[in-house]
Amino acid sequence: MIRRVKPQPIDLSRFDAAIVDLDGTLVDTLGDFVVALNLMLRDLSLAAVEAPAVEAMVGKGSEHLIASVLRHVGAAAALYERAWDRYQHHYLAINGAHARVYEGVAAGLSALRARGLRLACLTNKPTAFALPLLAAKGLDGYFEQVFGGDAFERKKPDPLPLLKTCEALGTLPARTLMVGDSSNDARAARAAGCPVVLVSYGYNHGEPVRGVDADGFVDSLLELSAQDDLPSSASFSL
Repeated sequence: MIRRVKPQPIDLSRFDAAIVDLDGTLVDTLGDFVVALNLMLRDLSLAAVEAPAVEAMVGKGSEHLIASVLRHVGAAAALYERAWDRYQHHYLAINGAHARVYEGVAAGLSALRARGLRLACLTNKPTAFALPLLAAKGLDGYFEQVFGGDAFERKKPDPLPLLKTCEALGTLPARTLMVGDSSNDARAARAAGCPVVLVSYGYNHGEPVRGVDADGFVDSLLELSAQDDLPSSASFSL
């Protein structure tokens, strides 16, 4: 007989820091991706791509995204270098223009800092894209460290970026909470030894996020700082 444990509020006293993902966790950037990719495809005289297809490809870095889009539209892999160049050009020009900060993000980050947690943003997005986006959305001031997908030798779901971020923060992985939106974040956290909570509203490669092996799920970052009266939709196993 399986014993079901009633979900309990997360005890933030267990943590010294939190590492937070960007796309799909802090900011809904799908609109930016779709616009930049379609401008890229137009430059290459290729067919446009729709938002649902792009959403399933987001999360493993821009390089993976571009290669996946080229395959999706039936383009030759040899076009990758030109596509990458055009994508960078267009993305930097529209970065943040078609994106929105998720509800509860600013309040949630403020509450986490008020509880004494040090914060870092860790994303597979290139650093040159991540820093201007955080600044444009007024989120850069919450983070002591920001690391993009090109900051380390490997990207999430490899554990190396999380371990390097913990090292930069001066915290132990077991006392550093990973907050993300996908199996990429969860797999990286598991391998690094970091507890992980996922938001319910992100991308997760088009798959149901509650099927991912994580320590908990929330519908808003603000729920992470709530010790009492958590909504019934929030669940934790920490």
